Amino acid sequence: MDYIPLIGRILFSSFFLMSSMNHLLKRTEMVPYAKSAGVPMAELAVPLTGLMILAGGLSILLGYHPKVGAWLLVIFLIPTSFYMHRFWGIEDQMQSMNQMIMFMKNMVIIGGALLIAYFGSGPFSLKP
Repeated sequence: MDYIPLIGRILFSSFFLMSSMNHLLKRTEMVPYAKSAGVPMAELAVPLTGLMILAGGLSILLGYHPKVGAWLLVIFLIPTSFYMHRFWGIEDQMQSMNQMIMFMKNMVIIGGALLIAYFGSGPFSLKP
């Protein structure tokens, strides 16, 4: 049973590690998308958030300052949810539904990150 938190950390962090690579390596695609969603200073926000989610994902994966890493992810997810997934302002019902799903997915991930922020990472971590 000691392996369950480790497996959870691997699954949870893998999403952010993959997303961070898109932010950092595919900026030419990500910046215009962020601009179209109204993200202020998208040229700076995209790589900065890429570094945030990379640090948060690695922190949780390794169990090294996982509470700090979890808060980095929460700080990223809250504004991202409200800027990038504004389902309430979309008239096309299908697009609105897709954005609502993405918004709710982020809320669920925030819930998981808050649990990590409170309880820590569990066994098999580098807890300093």
